[in-house]
Amino acid sequence: MSLLLFLDADSLPIKHREIIIKRCIKENIESYFVADRQLKDVLDSIKEHTLILRKPYRGVLSNEEIRKIKSSIHMVVVEGGENAADDKIVELANENNLCITHDIPLAARLIEKNVYVIDDRGNVLDKNNIRERLSIRDTQKDFREMGIFNEKQKAFDAKTINKFANAFDKAITDLKKRK
Repeated sequence: MSLLLFLDADSLPIKHREIIIKRCIKENIESYFVADRQLKDVLDSIKEHTLILRKPYRGVLSNEEIRKIKSSIHMVVVEGGENAADDKIVELANENNLCITHDIPLAARLIEKNVYVIDDRGNVLDKNNIRERLSIRDTQKDFREMGIFNEKQKAFDAKTINKFANAFDKAITDLKKRK
């Protein structure tokens, strides 16, 4: 069984997608960028990766055979609608797959399926911490709706991006060891 990667791509910053795509191309990791719209950087990467994969076979295989060689990076566009991308990720992901998401309720649904989940800040979300994260999220949402609390998350700085990259690398390594 190969490693599968699912990305809640519409809320994932471009810098994060660059880190992920670079690793997916390098190791030919099957990945699914799920969003409610096409993402140009992902589409460009799919084309680039396909060309890289086909290059060694030019002049060796027929054009028909070469056209069968495709990138392991996929762009999955879902119909608009609340939780449409989340529902698609939950439908596709299975135990020991990796998902990257900022969405805590989505993370909770995936953890129930034993999917390895990290957020866009490099935090591992699991059965030990997801209930607390859901509770904090719900409390903050209630406070915002009452006009009491409006905490904004800190912007992504180099340290946060580095933490994410390290967590992503560790997740890939951990999941490969499980195979």
